[in-house]
Amino acid sequence: MSVPSGIRVKEPAGRWVVFTTALGLSMALLDSTVVNVALPHLGADFGADLAQLQWTVNAYMLTLASFILLGGALGDRFGRRRVFVVGVYWFAAASLLCGLAPSAGALIAARALQGIGGALLTPGSLALIQSSFHPDDRARAVGIWSGLGGVGAAVGPFVGGWLVDGPGWRWVFLLNLPLAAVCIPAAVKHVPESRGPKDSHNFDIAGAAWGATALGLVTYALIDTNWLTGLVGLAAGVIFVRTERSRPAPMLPMSLFRSRPFTVINVVTFLVYAALGGFFFLAVLDLQVVAGYSALAAGSAMLPTTLLMLLLSGRAGSLGERLGPRIPLTLGSVFAAAGVLLMTRVGPGADYITDVLPALVLLGLGLVILVAPLTATVLASVDVDRSGIASAVNNAAARAAGLVAVAALPTLTGMGPQTYRSGDQFATTFDRAMILCAGLFGLASIIAGTQLRNSLASTVTARPDSTVHCALTAPPLNPGPAENIPVQPAKA
Repeated sequence: MSVPSGIRVKEPAGRWVVFTTALGLSMALLDSTVVNVALPHLGADFGADLAQLQWTVNAYMLTLASFILLGGALGDRFGRRRVFVVGVYWFAAASLLCGLAPSAGALIAARALQGIGGALLTPGSLALIQSSFHPDDRARAVGIWSGLGGVGAAVGPFVGGWLVDGPGWRWVFLLNLPLAAVCIPAAVKHVPESRGPKDSHNFDIAGAAWGATALGLVTYALIDTNWLTGLVGLAAGVIFVRTERSRPAPMLPMSLFRSRPFTVINVVTFLVYAALGGFFFLAVLDLQVVAGYSALAAGSAMLPTTLLMLLLSGRAGSLGERLGPRIPLTLGSVFAAAGVLLMTRVGPGADYITDVLPALVLLGLGLVILVAPLTATVLASVDVDRSGIASAVNNAAARAAGLVAVAALPTLTGMGPQTYRSGDQFATTFDRAMILCAGLFGLASIIAGTQLRNSLASTVTARPDSTVHCALTAPPLNPGPAENIPVQPAKA
């Protein structure tokens, strides 16, 4: 007979579990945001063109988006703590390879390996929180975990800028080694092991492989404008869908999309996070290449957006519960679009207070308004026993959106291989990109306003536990229904 796990947040064991899992999550979140700050410097060191900078970002996002669902299934099968620790080891080893990379190609390959490590540790981080704590404390533990992870993501660009301007861009990656050295022994000693129910022990390697192939080929086609490769990628996508429909235990249950609200909210998610992915990739470049900011100043410039999300996301979630999803998603997307458009005012010698800050505040307010209702709507659009996988699919869709945007926007706006080396050329194409990003937010606003019903607010059966977050790369993950899973005590 299974018994509920009994760790409490106030106990030393509970604090260790939250600290360890949040530290692992912060490593992955930090590398999702901090590398953008280093791009001009590593580009100069390697003589890299713009496509290589895109792949430096996208190689990580490609493997993370492709394998994050599989990573959760592996944890259920082989042990969540075990897979989490393997993920941290893997992430640290790949980070070392990044820091020692002798060429842009080697760095890109190491970044792809980093993404696999992130896919192993990210879902395990949340699953360990859910399985370790007493049912009465799970929501609070998830909230603290999410908030600490958000702080890590928020300070990432600042720390990255400081490292780039100081000891050099390689330390952006080498910083993960001491973090892993703390995280791994803490996890082994203090975090109890757990596994999922037996019916979750199947995992879909074929689906993950076809999904990664499709995303990789489409990304390559968008960056290199190779349309034949793009068609092959689309064909791989079709095979991926057919594979998922035919498998008894698919990585991506296609039946989720029978829910019209679930499909609509994932389209909105894709548009919002495509706009965000493109914005953050290009904005930090623009501040350095066009406005002449140092890496530290460019990284610090992003803090208002992340701080607003950390401070106000909980209150925005409560407001969204009262209003329903349609109004917040519609207005939030409009605010975000306005903020992105204001970035077109940033030119050479731009003043931070008058030119940059208003744009980032508007963008931050827009994200505060829309992200929490977006997550709640995902949970409300499916049966409660499928809320965990629905949240994971939504998270993966957002990461895939950022991947596609970073690949497509430079091509669509006419950026050449060396455009990022010229302030005048980059400024022109950057303005075009911001207009496209604003258009994506605008389209998300229209779809949310016309296709979602506020009555969904009354059907929410699983309130998001991650109410405090800094969801710049993807919506916060939320656990499925609490399960009474027997756990193995942590090693003494």
